[in-house]
Amino acid sequence: MSVRTAIAALTAAAILLPAGAAQAGTAPAGAAAPPPDSQFQKVTLNDHPGEPMDLAVLPDSRVLHTTRKGEVWLHDPKTGLNTLAARLDVYQHDEEGLQSIALSPGFGKGSKKDDWIYLYYSPPLNTPTDDPATPDVNEGDAPFTGTPADFAPFKGLIRLSRFRWAGTTIDLRTEQRILDVPVDRGICCHVGGDIVFDAAGNLYLSTGDDTNPFQSDGFTPIDERPDRNPAFDAQRSAGNTNDLRGKILRISVRDNGSYTIPKGNLFRPGTAGTRPEIYAMGLRNPFRIELNRRTGELYVGDYSPDQQEADPARGPAGHGKWTVVRRAGNYGWPYCATARLPYVDYDFATGTSGATFDCAAPVNDSPHNTGLRRLPPVTQPDVWYSYGPSPEFPELGTGGIGPMAGPAYAFDPSDTRGRTAVGWPRYYDGVPLFYEWTRDYVKAFHRDGRIEPVLPSFVFDNPMDMEFGPDGALYVLEYGDGYFSENPDAQLARIDYIGNTGNHTPIPVAAASATSGLAPLTVSFTSTGTSDADGDRISYAWDFDADGRVDSRAPSGSYTYKENGIYQATLRVSDPSGRSAATSVRIVVGNAAPVVELVRPAAGQPFTFGDVVEFEVRVTDDQPVNCANVTVDYILGHDDHGHPQTTARGCTGSIQTTVPSGHDPETDHLTGVFVATYTDPGTGGLPPLTSSTQVVLEPTS
Repeated sequence: MSVRTAIAALTAAAILLPAGAAQAGTAPAGAAAPPPDSQFQKVTLNDHPGEPMDLAVLPDSRVLHTTRKGEVWLHDPKTGLNTLAARLDVYQHDEEGLQSIALSPGFGKGSKKDDWIYLYYSPPLNTPTDDPATPDVNEGDAPFTGTPADFAPFKGLIRLSRFRWAGTTIDLRTEQRILDVPVDRGICCHVGGDIVFDAAGNLYLSTGDDTNPFQSDGFTPIDERPDRNPAFDAQRSAGNTNDLRGKILRISVRDNGSYTIPKGNLFRPGTAGTRPEIYAMGLRNPFRIELNRRTGELYVGDYSPDQQEADPARGPAGHGKWTVVRRAGNYGWPYCATARLPYVDYDFATGTSGATFDCAAPVNDSPHNTGLRRLPPVTQPDVWYSYGPSPEFPELGTGGIGPMAGPAYAFDPSDTRGRTAVGWPRYYDGVPLFYEWTRDYVKAFHRDGRIEPVLPSFVFDNPMDMEFGPDGALYVLEYGDGYFSENPDAQLARIDYIGNTGNHTPIPVAAASATSGLAPLTVSFTSTGTSDADGDRISYAWDFDADGRVDSRAPSGSYTYKENGIYQATLRVSDPSGRSAATSVRIVVGNAAPVVELVRPAAGQPFTFGDVVEFEVRVTDDQPVNCANVTVDYILGHDDHGHPQTTARGCTGSIQTTVPSGHDPETDHLTGVFVATYTDPGTGGLPPLTSSTQVVLEPTS
């Protein structure tokens, strides 16, 4: 019996290969072929999305997306405008900030008003941050070693709240606080969360293990030394039945924002040493989850440690996982990579290995454990893979490990009627999508066992989130290549199916010679890059001052803004059939964006991990520069992604870089990335403007 067949036999509605089915990646006899890529079109909706984190599509096909720095942006497809729907004040260190967004399951439906927007974010609290007046000390970094009193100031939380939708903005005054997830701040990593709802209205929240992985040689972080920061021990979180981290939580939210516990969670309410909110435990960083409301299947992607080679004294290499959760269970972290791949107990004080963990009956003996000692048996995931070729799932290829659970399409015949339909075809009905953040692809996990590429000729540049909208189109948020800022290739996009008409929507591109400055401000606009895949004649309509009137029908033009304000200069392009799309450029008049330069460190300068790196930032602005608003992030670059380590403040200072264990700087292509950012205070009611720059240092040894 094959691995796929064995797993399928254990599942009620098999996602993987059932007995007698064709080999994975090949269609059974008579199976339909996927629609060709030429029958789909990718349309950019926002090519300046900030550092994008998560998206939600409204019933009218407007789109909200979040940025880590606390912004929520709204895209309106009718106007092409991208406007700010909310700005939250958030704590920012390593990966914290604004994470996820979701709509209430009854949003915009029925007679009872349901307009709740759910957000998962890090409130600032009184957590220490770096003081620019002490350039040689970073008060925002939690100590690696010390006493409980030393660690106490960094006890924080990430909050799940909901807010009323006010039509084009989120009313932050209406906050209902639902659930706080305690975390250890001032130290990296894994705090990602995602929010989904099932057909009964139950809310699922995924949480990371909030554990530093960089001192564990790429294996399981279970450092129990008494003077060590507890953030180095994932047994306190993912392996702890009395902790909300490294879990999928399942609750039912009441009208007043409180919640009850649905039946079927992992522990009965009132069970000593447990949290009743826990539905699934033993997860490292389940960054993306999705819920198939027709079947009740919960799809979970869980991230991997970084060790690329197994070690009999420590355990397996890193493995990413994708699984279908149909009932409460334990998925093993930090004791088992999968139910068949246990780690080895390791004493960080003596550097000696002990016994191999028992995945059938794991035991949490950590002094940091506040929950049950004996844990539920480990559940095997549906898909698992490492850095090299997978014997079980070769279609997943090789490379980094960044598994993301995508949505399953719900086909609606009405989506494909009419000349402007964009809904995906029946071929993908009920098929879960899987996307790989590091490998830049999307796969379809068919129920007959095939793992098939989805739109392989399309670019998916570090796909961060994807969701099918009410129109049946696939909405995609791309992070792009880069580190914890707005990357050049980041965007919000929509992928339409056009197989019913064969006619493409023209793609507008608008660029401005300046996006901010003092009045009078003359700006030149161009549509260079605008295209139509069918070669149709394109009509142009510019509205430079957003007053609803067309200012120019030429491909390019110029406009002088005489009064201070925020203007959305919009370009709408149309083909002869009436298909049209719009894009916009925000012009801020009365405030000029700052210019940020990293004087030190300089690209190419000698650098070794563990060095103290001096930094100097030069900011030029039309307002007085406040160095307290300058931040410098140090990020451990790993291939084309990164892990933020610390944030310093001030125009000058120093950063203590870390020595990552379990990585070879050459074979793993590790770099030191320094990102300098400055936000001016705004003026005269105009918004603050942010600029950033970065330097990537290659280690010399």
